[in-house]
Amino acid sequence: MAYIQYLAIDGVPLPLPDSYEVQMADVEADSGGETEAGTTQRDVVRMGVVSIPAAFSVSPKWLKLLTGFKQMEKLTVDYFDTETLEIKRTEMFISGYKASLVKDTSYKGLWKVSFTLKEL
Repeated sequence: MAYIQYLAIDGVPLPLPDSYEVQMADVEADSGGETEAGTTQRDVVRMGVVSIPAAFSVSPKWLKLLTGFKQMEKLTVDYFDTETLEIKRTEMFISGYKASLVKDTSYKGLWKVSFTLKEL
């Protein structure tokens, strides 16, 4: 059985995630809000900005690689878009990076890594 390649960062296909979610939000200007008449006015600057919370169970080799990606200001990300069911490419950065030891092994442990990829 073949798995979908959910994420690739800078051309490196990432392992199958434990969790994966595609969120889309609109960026609104400060000029929007509620009018005197009580209606809501939205001044949308950008629609469908993608953020992807993901979590992985990884080896020390992958832990080192993912930590290296976290240090970079801009990443080229290929992700599985849940709206079109196709792979899309965009520029993103990593926020909320967290790594925790799941189990100590003779191979330097099994690690749980989670982060959110945010579109630039």
